[in-house]
Amino acid sequence: MYEQYYGLSERPFSLTPDPRFVFLSQRHRDALAHLLYGVGRGGSGGFVQLTGEVGTGKTTLCRLALEQVPENTRVALILNPMLNPAELLRAICTELEVDVDDTGGSLQLLIDRLNAFLLERHAAGERVVVMIDEAQNMQRDSLEQVRLLTNLETATDKLLQIILLGQPELRQVLAQPDLRQLAQRITARYHLDPLDRIETEQYVRHRLQVAGAPRCPFAADGLAELFRVSEGVPRLINIIADRAMLGGYAREQDRIGAALVRDAAREVAGEEYDEGSGWLPGMVAAAAATLVIAGGAALAWLIIEAGGGESEAGVRPAWQGALSESSAESAWTEIAALWPGISADQVSSACAGNDSAELACQRYRGSWGYIERLGVPAVLPLTEPRGAYLVISGLARDEVLIRHQGQNLRMPVRQVDRRWLGEFLVIWPDDGSLLRPGDRGESVTRLKDLATRDPDQPWAGSLDDQFDPEFREWVEQFQQLNGLTVDGLIGPSTRLFMKLPHQDGPGLIIDRNGD
Repeated sequence: MYEQYYGLSERPFSLTPDPRFVFLSQRHRDALAHLLYGVGRGGSGGFVQLTGEVGTGKTTLCRLALEQVPENTRVALILNPMLNPAELLRAICTELEVDVDDTGGSLQLLIDRLNAFLLERHAAGERVVVMIDEAQNMQRDSLEQVRLLTNLETATDKLLQIILLGQPELRQVLAQPDLRQLAQRITARYHLDPLDRIETEQYVRHRLQVAGAPRCPFAADGLAELFRVSEGVPRLINIIADRAMLGGYAREQDRIGAALVRDAAREVAGEEYDEGSGWLPGMVAAAAATLVIAGGAALAWLIIEAGGGESEAGVRPAWQGALSESSAESAWTEIAALWPGISADQVSSACAGNDSAELACQRYRGSWGYIERLGVPAVLPLTEPRGAYLVISGLARDEVLIRHQGQNLRMPVRQVDRRWLGEFLVIWPDDGSLLRPGDRGESVTRLKDLATRDPDQPWAGSLDDQFDPEFREWVEQFQQLNGLTVDGLIGPSTRLFMKLPHQDGPGLIIDRNGD
């Protein structure tokens, strides 16, 4: 909406995570080091604890740590910890691909099955790590069960490493006398504080630069006010800065000063805003939680209805009917119909994690700009209605194109944003192979040819059929530029970012004029 006015290629302060926008302050680097310590010490047992206020970047650090997991390490990431002991063990086993279908929910059978798996992995020289997000919400008996898992061991080694991530309340929970045995096993602790004033300014400038801003539109007093009202919490910085830029666009102001930032903070905080100190004491977390839900709402001074998708005279928009009928099964059918020669059953199997020699199904997190950069249809799991999935076949100015019963329907972006948390799936034909340095063949030549078309770093070397050291160096730079695992190998994700599937498959329809 305001991107063109400020010379941006995309919104710089989107709430959905995008690896290109990650900014690591010194305290974030320290916190990441603790997580990597926990992952790297996967055979030593014990706990690593990372806490921080809502919106300070714990989940982002968790994602970064997962991208740097060593090859000999398996990680079970638990995002919903509000489970009883049996449910938690089942979730851990599912993440580690341990077959527990025949355990009947028996806690002892689940422990036995997990222990057998851990012994097998230990014998193979692998580490196993369990990472639990929002751990402050765990039940007491589930925390105790997690502690007991660290008792699984050989004569010389612990078999499991546990990493707990949570809000500051986690420290209070673990300080309770009945959990002292668990607290004594914590080998590394780190509390992630918000950004300071200088880091806040660096954070804002970094995100604007990634979004293509020719200059920072925030005046010095605007940046100072942004730090004051956000208290350095990255999520709040994003929300308030986004609203302030929207307000600047609405008022045709090239420079965003303190007054506009205060207006933005007042708008998003509502009754919780205090003119003297910005946020009322203790309201940062509550405000952030509320604003995540309302992340796509516009400022009160600029309420613009998206055209072509809202109901008129009581007529129900087509997208509402499609939304109510959507499911994982319907999404698999729609996405299969877009790719020649694949079936809905193949898509369902690939996205369930089953090995397939024909399809890749990769899960990503990112903004609309990230989806546009990938350039192929995507499947979005929604929070409402429960179990709903949308197939995105194109992007328009203020709308997305959703696929329903073989047709493209328009749906306002803001209607999707209020139901979507930034996670999406991309499915495409791929044999799962890895091209390595030293390989030869037509496939290498084809990828080199594609590499010459890369807009950011075109390949200028030989177009022969050899995967030579120079091409490996290009691949590693390409992977780093695109936020991929830097290993110099060409697998499914690297092929996707190199646009190989686009040659014979459906492209993402881009209609920025909204025609």
